[in-house]
Amino acid sequence: MKKPGYYSSGEFARMAQVTLRTIRYYDKQNILKPSYVTDAGARFYTDEDFARLQQILLLKYLGFSLDDIREMTIADTDYHFMLNSLDIQKKLVQDRIEQMQLVEQAIEDTTAAIREEHVVDWSRMLGLIHLTGMEKSFKNQYKSATNISARINLHSLYSQNRQGWFPWIYEKLRVESGMKILELGCGDGTLWTENKEKLPADVAVTLSDVSEGMLRDARRAIGTEDTRFAFNSFDCHHIPYDNETFDLVIANHVLFYCQDIPAVCREVKRVLRPGGRFICSTYGREHMKEVGQLVQEFDERIALSADKLYEKFGKENGKELLGESFAEVVWQQYGDALVVTEPEPLISYVLSCHGNQGQYIGEKYNDFRAFVKKKTAGGFRITKDAGIFICAK
Repeated sequence: MKKPGYYSSGEFARMAQVTLRTIRYYDKQNILKPSYVTDAGARFYTDEDFARLQQILLLKYLGFSLDDIREMTIADTDYHFMLNSLDIQKKLVQDRIEQMQLVEQAIEDTTAAIREEHVVDWSRMLGLIHLTGMEKSFKNQYKSATNISARINLHSLYSQNRQGWFPWIYEKLRVESGMKILELGCGDGTLWTENKEKLPADVAVTLSDVSEGMLRDARRAIGTEDTRFAFNSFDCHHIPYDNETFDLVIANHVLFYCQDIPAVCREVKRVLRPGGRFICSTYGREHMKEVGQLVQEFDERIALSADKLYEKFGKENGKELLGESFAEVVWQQYGDALVVTEPEPLISYVLSCHGNQGQYIGEKYNDFRAFVKKKTAGGFRITKDAGIFICAK
């Protein structure tokens, strides 16, 4: 018997303007499962299932495989997830538009060269192949943007320090008129979008990231009309600037991802002017420890990160590592904690981690959501153990 508010597979397909075969295929592939299945095997869908279908169809339109889509979407239609998903999808569409514009220009240039020279420039053809084979990088960019958004969202919603992390960092930078500044691993540029009005008019800020996708996000967020900002993609192990170029270099939660931290520090010291400062943030072993305990209580096999990044570069060992290049290294703690009162942002944070949680939460997602909802009902307190090292050349 049909339940109120539920649509049969045929009704759902007609309303979504897709074929019934498509709906059945997504069900079989475990990408879009029905919300209700009768004992007789009849499948029914709800209005919330349309949101999931929207994500699937857009990602498919953008060229992702079904395996990619299965990894990139979650079965939750709470408004926190929907807003985050739509925002990331918009960025993904903008990336695709920019890519197609590059492809169009490359085709025009290649065609013009063939007409003028009557020969095929195979290096141009190779460039076209590379331009049209970017799905893997798009997938990685989608995941990176989703992860960063989830982490920033949790902190912005529930941090007890009302100043906020990025305004606190900016305050510690002590930016002055005429400064030349370099940020390594700028991500989506949040440090600057949250503090643009405080920035002097005559500074020069170079934002860098190894990810072209993240740099595009930063460029869009800041705007190309603001001439104080320049953007450059490179690996921070080899900074492409002359000696003594910058007054200030920033690395916000970046160094623990670097393969050779001493080499990066030497590069930073090289490009800093005499008296210049290097400000790099990290966290200690107590940081967000309750989140790890939470998921372990749900399933002891879950490890949110295969690597303990603070062991590579953290509050406890950072001064020693930085001291190899800088004579003066001072730690400043950011006083804060989280008190989380809703499950969804915390679930997003858990799913954004670089561990094995997807393997053990995926099949039991509804159970995990109920578990987290119970834990956050009275306010779930999370330790924050983060801050910055201030290094002087």
